[in-house]
Amino acid sequence: MKKLPLLGGLTPQQFLRDYWHKKPLLIRQAIPGFQPLLTREELAAMAARDDVESRLVTHFGTRWQLKKGPFEQLPPFGKKAWTTLIQGVNLHHDGADALMQQFRFIPDARLDDLMISYATDTGGVGPHFDSYDVFLLQAHGKRRWRIGPQKDLTLVEGLPVKILKNFKPEQEFVLEPGDMLYLPPHYAHDGIAEGECMTYSIGFRTPSFQELGEAFLQFMSESVELPGRYADPDLPSTAKPAEIGNAMLAQVASTLRKIEFADDDVAIFLGEYLSEPKPTVFFDHPARATKLARFLQLAEKRGVKLSRKTRMLYRGRHVFINGESFVAGTADRRVLAKLADHRELDSEDVAGASEDVREALHAWHEDGWLQWR
Repeated sequence: MKKLPLLGGLTPQQFLRDYWHKKPLLIRQAIPGFQPLLTREELAAMAARDDVESRLVTHFGTRWQLKKGPFEQLPPFGKKAWTTLIQGVNLHHDGADALMQQFRFIPDARLDDLMISYATDTGGVGPHFDSYDVFLLQAHGKRRWRIGPQKDLTLVEGLPVKILKNFKPEQEFVLEPGDMLYLPPHYAHDGIAEGECMTYSIGFRTPSFQELGEAFLQFMSESVELPGRYADPDLPSTAKPAEIGNAMLAQVASTLRKIEFADDDVAIFLGEYLSEPKPTVFFDHPARATKLARFLQLAEKRGVKLSRKTRMLYRGRHVFINGESFVAGTADRRVLAKLADHRELDSEDVAGASEDVREALHAWHEDGWLQWR
């Protein structure tokens, strides 16, 4: 892979080997001349939408407050010490989506979303840590970052925001538009706006194993088959009717141990789980339905691309899109893998695809998962 200005002249392999999950990296002018993709007024309008996850953090005087959107009105832009956080901007804005695509040297299964933090002078969310890797790209104005690798992650009690009680920074940087700071998980940091500023955060998915385990058990519940029914033909009488007997416990435990799962089960679960859109995501269906023949005529002329909101993954013969999965043959898998990797197919790809794939593309277009190039 080539060296990337985005990574300060490192190749993705060098970055992943030396920094990912390990230590911070400050990159001056990662994107030279970067300009904000949305104005503060456009961000305020986005924060008012019920299909956008937004938060407002204020620190007026000595009091921290946290509110969740949507917001009919934000505090005045001239008032100090407030921050609004707009999650998943890439789902709603082409420029934000294109920016996030620059980070696809990290697998899509890990890439989460692009959040925009707008802050007025002295605004911030307090010293804290994240459980995930994050790239912090300065888009507008200046923000002073203080960071440190502290092990004491005790939080201040009684606050609506998670603020570190004993924050001890070791480094300090002022980021200007185009500068970017990478931080590994659990690396303490505090960003304070120096004047009005915007910071774009590219974050990554790090589900807990508890979360994955609960979801996997729910997934397996639909396919587990345990024949038979509990029975105890040799049941003895008891003087302790409220006690669960050893024989019953042993029989049930023995039966439950028969539950097995294969790597394929885990692959299908992960693909469906990681491609499932978030609850706030809604797809826009085409204003007019397009019949298959007409769709194919247009697709063979223009090509198609995935919607910004569509998540598509694959593993072996399994293909996953927006929480659904199916098995594809070798030829079909090749074209569908290209769609997932490049997020688009040109006219020749569509023309050469099998009827099954072409019908699937049509169905996805009608569902709003797929658009014209």
